[in-house]
Amino acid sequence: MSSNKKNALGRGLSALLENSGTDITSSLPADKASQTAGNIAMIGIELIEANPFQPRTEFEKESLLELAQSIKELGIIQPITVRKLGYDKFQIISGERRFRASQVAGLHEIPAYIRIANDQAMLEMALVENIQRQELNPIEVALSYKRLIEECHLTQEELGERVGKNRSTTANYLRLLKLPAQIQAALKSQEISMGHARALLAIEDEDVLLYIFRKIVAENLSVRKVEELARQTGEEQNSTTAPKKKGSELSFDEQKLKEDLSKLFGTKIKLKKSTEGKGNIVIPFKSEKDLIRIKELLDL
Repeated sequence: MSSNKKNALGRGLSALLENSGTDITSSLPADKASQTAGNIAMIGIELIEANPFQPRTEFEKESLLELAQSIKELGIIQPITVRKLGYDKFQIISGERRFRASQVAGLHEIPAYIRIANDQAMLEMALVENIQRQELNPIEVALSYKRLIEECHLTQEELGERVGKNRSTTANYLRLLKLPAQIQAALKSQEISMGHARALLAIEDEDVLLYIFRKIVAENLSVRKVEELARQTGEEQNSTTAPKKKGSELSFDEQKLKEDLSKLFGTKIKLKKSTEGKGNIVIPFKSEKDLIRIKELLDL
């Protein structure tokens, strides 16, 4: 990738489109290029196809209907941007939401800026354009960052420069992709916030992580409360790393019993056994309410 192109990416899609170096029509004769790149034209809806590099995976139906109604009344205020693939064939670079709403509104044609770009330039344009939009959920942003790193071969520092964010911000988004799928789905659907997710990232034990996640959803816990629980969990984990007297290894049946009890009580059960065969079972709880729940399970 040339340095001119990298600098343009840092300033967003508009700079890319103004830079002839990112457009392969610059190699065409002037009279041919003027008929395609840089022009705004009315293009038939049926001639346009969706962007395969679109980072956004979900479009809110109600919001799309509202935009469609606005388009019916006022028309398209901002043209979409497309690349020309061939004779009477175009692919969206940016503006897929406007394109979809236009379909809903029953439009037969739509105004568009026309560009010709290769797949690499197309991917970069689409990702940078969409990352700069506020409608993307945190997981979609994280996936876009990941694609820029992996498919455009950027370092995290270069990524931050492209999207106008510092390294710690982009790193926090990328870390979201390490969360279990259930939590990522909740973040996408806004059941939990970015603050909740960042607090959960501090918890290493996946069983505890999912347990606290369920508490967030069930009890509407604040971010501050989740941070407190995560801190307590970290302190407990650190306290268990101190050297202890070596006990007896648990048998397969004992390991299974430990797992079954953990599922039954909804918490990480600790089962310890000495070399003499003695031992104990520890049922940890996170709050007084949690203790009452465990007591009810024990039928005490």
